[in-house]
Amino acid sequence: MITTTRHHDISTGHRVFGHQGFCRFVHGHGYRFVFTCTAPDLDKNGMITDFGVMKSALCEWVEKIWDHKLLLWDQDPLSKELHDACEQNDIFRDAFQVVRVPFNPTAENMAQWLLENGDDRLPEDVQLIAVTVQETRKCSATATLDSILGFDNGEED
Repeated sequence: MITTTRHHDISTGHRVFGHQGFCRFVHGHGYRFVFTCTAPDLDKNGMITDFGVMKSALCEWVEKIWDHKLLLWDQDPLSKELHDACEQNDIFRDAFQVVRVPFNPTAENMAQWLLENGDDRLPEDVQLIAVTVQETRKCSATATLDSILGFDNGEED
């Protein structure tokens, strides 16, 4: 299998609701997103897809929805309070943007959500098969296509 990979870096804030350690506090990271794609065949130029297509479909998308914003789980009580404060008060709105996401914003959940929602942004014959979210230089999480489909190693029970 041949794959192509595109990296993109953004800065984003989050908090992990329910965490017992420091991640329960609002904080931020310089995230690196790594998108990996494949296709059944190479195109006439010998490519899966142009890297510029990956940039516009995936990198610019993640930048638009999450860059320099605060990601909070929509089940986190803080998310509604801050979101409403931003909607009602120019001082809050000018200070930050709250993005209420349908998952606790861990690197694992962010990778899974991007994998599940990014594939439709690519050309029909190109498939997003993995997303890695690197939260720090030492820590990352990867969601792969078999994590969505359920891994089948071919063995019978």
